[in-house]
Amino acid sequence: MTNKGDDILVLEALADRPTAFDELMLRYERRVYNLALRLTGNSHDAMDATQTTFLKALEKLDRFDVRRPFLSWIARIGINESFNILSRRDRYVEEQTEPTSGAPSPEQHCAATETGREIQAALMRLSDDYRAVIVLRHFHDLSYQEMSEVLDVPSKTVKSRLFTARRELRRTLRATGLHR
Repeated sequence: MTNKGDDILVLEALADRPTAFDELMLRYERRVYNLALRLTGNSHDAMDATQTTFLKALEKLDRFDVRRPFLSWIARIGINESFNILSRRDRYVEEQTEPTSGAPSPEQHCAATETGREIQAALMRLSDDYRAVIVLRHFHDLSYQEMSEVLDVPSKTVKSRLFTARRELRRTLRATGLHR
């Protein structure tokens, strides 16, 4: 992987350098997957959302504004794809087991614990908008400005949603006995 900026890699990919988009994918695949995992609550759906995100990004790469952060653009696509999967999924959610190929990642280990499962379940009870701000802020450490760009809403809206989302999450966790 090179140290080239995202904007250069996008321009190279648009100029038909096949490995340029591969580098972007390697750079952001894990972040998009983790985002999708937190939003969908399911590793299989997260994998599907991640694959679809990068396929759509490749198809629409000519629409990307290289003056803006690539992360914001790809995260927005990932959020949309995650929510599309959730809207297509039946209301009945089966508990899925994680694939056992190799050692578990830290995210998989956390999800495997009872507390991790309860927190994920509480996240899944939040509305899409509230879950998105919690995941972007607390699992991806994005700033309010970055979240505003990803979600395409004003910073004040991000702050308001995050305040309400935290309150709702706290209320849900209290009901399960996880929050003091």
